[in-house]
Amino acid sequence: MLAQRAAELDLVVPGFRSPPRIVGVNRSIRRSRDSEGGVVAVRLSDRPFTAAVGDMIEGVIFINRLEPPEADRARTQLWRTMLQFTVEISNDASNSLRVTQHDHATTRVA
Repeated sequence: MLAQRAAELDLVVPGFRSPPRIVGVNRSIRRSRDSEGGVVAVRLSDRPFTAAVGDMIEGVIFINRLEPPEADRARTQLWRTMLQFTVEISNDASNSLRVTQHDHATTRVA
């Protein structure tokens, strides 16, 4: 969804990967040598999903070398898209998952 929306906004879409190769960081960004595009690496584990989404959005802003006010407009559009997407996924997940409890541990079952 993020890559699709970035392309719709005529932005260069970076590659995304996880985790970053640098140990101990939440995000790393590497620009391509031809100065067009790059890779945004984001740590997904042990942190809120919205933090990872924020890092991905900031990666798109950085790769495109956007500055205010263009950066603010793009950031707003990307966040709107991702928030709508995460709400849709959450609604779908809550409708298709049930929670069961075993020995004080909560497990989600599809």
